[in-house]
Amino acid sequence: MLPHILVVDDEPAIRDAMCDYLKLSGYEISLAASAEEALAAIMACPMDVVITDITLPGMNGLELTDRIKSAWDVDVIVMTGYSQDYSYEEAINKGASDFVFKPVRLEELNLRLKRVLRERMLNQERLQMLDELKKLSITDGLTQLYNSRYFYSQLKGEIERFKRYGHKLSLLLLDIDHFKAYNDTYGHLEGDKILVRIGQVIRACLRKMDTAYRYGGEEFTIILPGTPGEEARTVAERLRTAVAAESFANTGTAGVQITISIGVTQYCRDESVASFVQRADQAMYHSKQSGRNQVSCIFETPAES
Repeated sequence: MLPHILVVDDEPAIRDAMCDYLKLSGYEISLAASAEEALAAIMACPMDVVITDITLPGMNGLELTDRIKSAWDVDVIVMTGYSQDYSYEEAINKGASDFVFKPVRLEELNLRLKRVLRERMLNQERLQMLDELKKLSITDGLTQLYNSRYFYSQLKGEIERFKRYGHKLSLLLLDIDHFKAYNDTYGHLEGDKILVRIGQVIRACLRKMDTAYRYGGEEFTIILPGTPGEEARTVAERLRTAVAAESFANTGTAGVQITISIGVTQYCRDESVASFVQRADQAMYHSKQSGRNQVSCIFETPAES
């Protein structure tokens, strides 16, 4: 896709000359005679770079630059006459990527435009890399669910929202039944496949507002914002049933049934994060002790029970 450049100048001869030259240089070009036309053009179609004169009817080029940089990821090259009382510093402080004097040599403008586009591409690649690194830091590499470190960060945030707005908040903690025996029988590579598939089943059972995490080993947690305990129990039962209905194929057999034990709890006001998670763990342990493949709930803190 060709870089899209918007040329803003109130002199038709200058606009047309720049348009013809830049098109021949391999750019897609749009034209505007005023700042207002330029803003409308950007709203109608994404631009990569705006080349604008400072002197425009109505809003001037520096004001236009300020408006563009506050709303869009678009680079701006500002043009001004030698005799005009505008400085490089003013343009850069408004967010311009470059500053050129008129009359503009089109060859020089093209070189500056190439530099701005190259820096734009490098910056986008850097931002993409940073985004990927951030995702890696909060994601479990095997299941692609969030990891336990991010779980505690998000849980604290949800508790703060509970305190501010009073929305219900529930937590599920689940564990794969007899997973050690499965690993011992079929090997850890087959066990990893189970973890991956469980992660996929979990995602399929949740709403967009819910978040799932690999807590550690074969344990998973699910934060359910805006969800009272009884609704969380229903979610847990749906998840338990979905896992039990799966046939987990491996290299040793045609298919194996896997089950999970789930603990459900609802947040109580002024409860610590540790207490909240521990209560979910106690409920999950009760499911294990009661025969596995079950959902157990503890909705009150020990002090309130």
